[in-house]
Amino acid sequence: MAAEIVNPRSDSDTAGATRVQGSAGHEAGGEPLDSFDPVFALHRGGKMAVQATVPVRDKDDLSLAYTPGVARVCSAIAEQPDLVHDYTWKSQVVAVVTDGTAVLGLGDIGPEASLPVMEGKAILFKQFAGVDAVPIALATKDTDEIIETVVRLAPSFGGVNLEDISAPRCFEIERRLQEALDIPVFHDDQHGTAVVTLAALRNAAKLTGRTLGDLRAVISGAGAAGVAISKFLLEAGIGDVAVADRKGVVSRDRDDLNPVKRELAEITNRAGLSGSLEAALAGADVFIGVSGGTVPEAAVASMAPRSFVFAMANPEPEVHPTVAHKYAAVVATGRSDFPNQINNVLAFPGIFAGALQVRAARITEGMKIAAADALAEVVGDDLAADYVIPSPFDERVAPAVTAAVAAAARAEGVARR
Repeated sequence: MAAEIVNPRSDSDTAGATRVQGSAGHEAGGEPLDSFDPVFALHRGGKMAVQATVPVRDKDDLSLAYTPGVARVCSAIAEQPDLVHDYTWKSQVVAVVTDGTAVLGLGDIGPEASLPVMEGKAILFKQFAGVDAVPIALATKDTDEIIETVVRLAPSFGGVNLEDISAPRCFEIERRLQEALDIPVFHDDQHGTAVVTLAALRNAAKLTGRTLGDLRAVISGAGAAGVAISKFLLEAGIGDVAVADRKGVVSRDRDDLNPVKRELAEITNRAGLSGSLEAALAGADVFIGVSGGTVPEAAVASMAPRSFVFAMANPEPEVHPTVAHKYAAVVATGRSDFPNQINNVLAFPGIFAGALQVRAARITEGMKIAAADALAEVVGDDLAADYVIPSPFDERVAPAVTAAVAAAARAEGVARR
């Protein structure tokens, strides 16, 4: 029997706020939270359900969907394991896995508190690319236990989307799972952000008559997103990139770096910069913020003419757009109420849809670059300072990314159909 993950709410069902009442979720005065907060109203009962895609109306349907008919399918798969992709949901469903240690800007809030985000991620998969996804929140922070658990769950899924797992553990978890499994493993906090950033940066460079190779970037934040963006931009051919953490530029002369940052120091910062983020921004072409905090206006003013400011912290960008527009040719944020939103939903649904479509064994750098290029091309002739990246609701986005990723998988030899 096949099933699909659905959003159980209709437009006329105002989140089912009054259908189920529990003892929890009340303010001190006793009123349910969802009686006055529409966010809680929408979340009551969860945002997902499982719905059958085949009918079970009578005994004949039952005998086909379940016993005795299902045994024939099981036996066929036992003899030819690849048939699992054709006769179960495996090739259409992704596990969204977290340990709740780096949820949004909330930090380590635990697996239960992470579930609203994981449900949200799952319905975005379905809404934007037709991909089913199942939230899995794990009650462990142990790296080995997370890896073992996901490996044991993997037969049920066509791909694994790692989500909101803190750095530097997330790097090892992704790497080891990629080595252990023959299905795509993708840490969206890293690579989704990097893909959308590259797409916007390509178009910003095009708008100002430059190429990636002409640009020097400074990234604020050496966590999951900052590390992934820096590596991805280098892979795509950027002129130079320096990364700054709380203690300043990640450079070879520092003796306080963990293994991930030591590796980063070896491949970034060709200019040999050291010291503060503010000092590194002097003459820089690009600022990319994935850390929070506030960058002084004077540092933004010191950047090169026609600079780009991508301040992506939420809810408060590192550089407010009103400040950034005084000095930058292109400004982007992570917020939906400003132009040029760097939003991962532009990338991960289509990337997984493309990978699943061709049963890719993994998601390669080439597939991610193809996704970024496809995103950039959606903008087309409408390119402008306030439109270097398409809207998540642009219906062209997911099909373009899906097709590009599938083609790249075939070209790189990781497709299996």
